[in-house]
Amino acid sequence: MLSPGEPSPLTQHPRRILGLVAAACAAMLAFGLYLQHVVGLEPCPMCIVQRYALVAVALVAGVSALLKGRAARQAGIALMGLLAVFGAFTAARQSWLQWNPPEIMSCGRDFFGMIEAFPLRRAIPMIFRGSGDCSVIDWTFLGLSIANWSFLCFSAIVALAVALWVKRPAA
Repeated sequence: MLSPGEPSPLTQHPRRILGLVAAACAAMLAFGLYLQHVVGLEPCPMCIVQRYALVAVALVAGVSALLKGRAARQAGIALMGLLAVFGAFTAARQSWLQWNPPEIMSCGRDFFGMIEAFPLRRAIPMIFRGSGDCSVIDWTFLGLSIANWSFLCFSAIVALAVALWVKRPAA
């Protein structure tokens, strides 16, 4: 327990915390790629959007960890928090779709269907949109889907960003 005048670890080492956030985001991205390429789970469009948000959070956290100026680092923390809010919103929406699936839901075509139906210049952007159904739960851990875990991770990043923002050091 910290005494009232004692600085918290967040205010003492914000750059380390930001570096850990960047590393955790990279690990989550690597796990997502493992699930896609080794396990064979096809990401849906919302999964792809969450990946983009995760990449953005990792880049902003990593750059902010390298910045020496407090004002620039605080701006990076704010941007990281906003990006994590966007990721949490997308994950929450996907979780809602999984708990309340619509009768007809299709988030996109499969990879081979896109290649066969469209010219390559149109098919390539579609590949990055994902091809799975956003309401389907393909994988769970401790009873939570990937979208649920993604929401929890993004929410933790938001909480860290708020803590880093509010507990900024005096010097």
